[in-house]
Amino acid sequence: MSLDEKALGQRLATARRQAGLTQQDLCQKAGLSYSTLAKIERGAIKSPSVFTVAAIATATANSLEDLLGLKSASPAPPAKKISKSGIRFVYFDVNGVLVRFFYRAFPAIAAEAHVSPDEVETLFWRHNDAVNRGDMNLKDFNNLFKKEFGLGSFDWQKHYMAAIEPMPGIDELVKWTAEHYEVGLLSNNMPGFLDELIKSHRVPSVGYKAVVDSSKVNAIKPEAKIYKLAQATAGVESNEILLIDDGRTNLMAADKAGWRVLWFDDYRPSEGIKRSRESLVF
Repeated sequence: MSLDEKALGQRLATARRQAGLTQQDLCQKAGLSYSTLAKIERGAIKSPSVFTVAAIATATANSLEDLLGLKSASPAPPAKKISKSGIRFVYFDVNGVLVRFFYRAFPAIAAEAHVSPDEVETLFWRHNDAVNRGDMNLKDFNNLFKKEFGLGSFDWQKHYMAAIEPMPGIDELVKWTAEHYEVGLLSNNMPGFLDELIKSHRVPSVGYKAVVDSSKVNAIKPEAKIYKLAQATAGVESNEILLIDDGRTNLMAADKAGWRVLWFDDYRPSEGIKRSRESLVF
């Protein structure tokens, strides 16, 4: 093995000092003579025995590879694909694609407040965009419900998390897509919701290159601003992005921005998953 003796000597001396050992201490622990160690640290011994270096590694609690300056070569990640239609990057919507049925919370809230589900839904949609955009904070949103329905306390995030369920089959699709393409999340959501979904693994756990959270960027779909931000974050051309979303208005805006689009029906997820895979053939 060809070694740079001076560089090796410096690494050994550094390891010894970091272990809090004098040369005499290390000689005793490693079973070396003082003159041998001194020459190795000065780089005066050509190609010292690997067994000697191994003894020093053990005595200083280092790995042999580190002292020899060898770095285990990590295999390069497989190159990402380009679909036949030119797609490089896939954005997944969250509500209605990765999870579904958050609106099942409305009847539960109505029963608690002794009002009709329509009243709950009307109040929710009246202010939803403002909270998703970050114009209204979640505390004020919760207080509106408390005041409107005479509730002692109200926590929309708690109701939301209790109501949603993972989209059937979506985990496999997202993981397959992430294996072959760069992927991201593009979601209209209230502050903290997307972070909790990711942290609690309520959405598929993959290496998302981009997470565009409406409440953090102060823009919501279908506003043009959020698509420009999402494209810049993805780092690809507009026609190289596919958006999978359940909102037709959101898809129309993405199409206007030059993206590829695919409508996902949360009541027939198997169909949406099949069409997604077909769109990503490479």
